[in-house]
Amino acid sequence: MNVKPLGDRVVIKNVEIEETTKSGIVLPGAAKEKPQMAEVLAVGPGGMVDGKEIVMQVSVGQKVIYSKYAGTEVKIDGKELIIVRQSDILAIVE
Repeated sequence: MNVKPLGDRVVIKNVEIEETTKSGIVLPGAAKEKPQMAEVLAVGPGGMVDGKEIVMQVSVGQKVIYSKYAGTEVKIDGKELIIVRQSDILAIVE
């Protein structure tokens, strides 16, 4: 199933990063707090949103950092996705 966001919305998927402590213990994703880094899966068209012209600055495939409690979590085809506004994206990771 394809998800096509509307307006200034962006569909992202969290990037699971395993972390190793100094003593060599591997912390799986479930043991840590919610990650704030994600990969962009789909981008809305932008345009006029709430009376303002919005130009989309992210593109599919980029890794981004987003606000901690931003977005709406949805489950589609067994995948957990998050739909956020572009304004909730804080940075692009290069």
